Amino acid sequence: MKTVIIKYGSGNTRSVDFALRRLGVSGSVSDDPEEIRAADKVIFPGVGEASSAMKYLLERKLDTLIKELKQPVLGICLGMQLLCECSEEGNTECLGIFKQKVKKFNGGMKVPQIGWNNISNLKGKLFKGLSENEFMYFVHGYFAEQSKATVALTEYGPRYSSALQNDNFYGVQFHPEKSGTAGEMVLKNFLEL
Repeated sequence: MKTVIIKYGSGNTRSVDFALRRLGVSGSVSDDPEEIRAADKVIFPGVGEASSAMKYLLERKLDTLIKELKQPVLGICLGMQLLCECSEEGNTECLGIFKQKVKKFNGGMKVPQIGWNNISNLKGKLFKGLSENEFMYFVHGYFAEQSKATVALTEYGPRYSSALQNDNFYGVQFHPEKSGTAGEMVLKNFLEL
């Protein structure tokens, strides 16, 4: 199985690669369209800022490529947010695969949310074998609204989408590569899709 981690100038590609290796999968990190297109599974990770990440994708025409992918694609954190319609971070137009907006946390809670929080209302194959209210590791200052694509919820001030799915596209706001056994199971389930 060929797994490609999309390189687009945002962090955490190395920690995702290490997590895959722990599962016995060798992934490559690439922004080469042909290599991404030929992959069996594509992971779109990210720690960074929405507008500069989208600029990198647009300059290399990866925005068009990502939308055309037919194999399973997993967006992680910023990667998931960039799969949404738009983000308040830098007033950024994103890829539009998930039809919701990404909003900034406000209302008195500590931002960014850093640390462990639970996920609930779990739906779909990504969460096979996981318990309701499983704890995952989060680091983010923006969140995706709820929509019909929501397959997991988390509460931090508002209840928001901690996971999304639309056809072959999956997104998780948490970092499965940093979420211990539960996060490893999410990655394993994705690789088995």
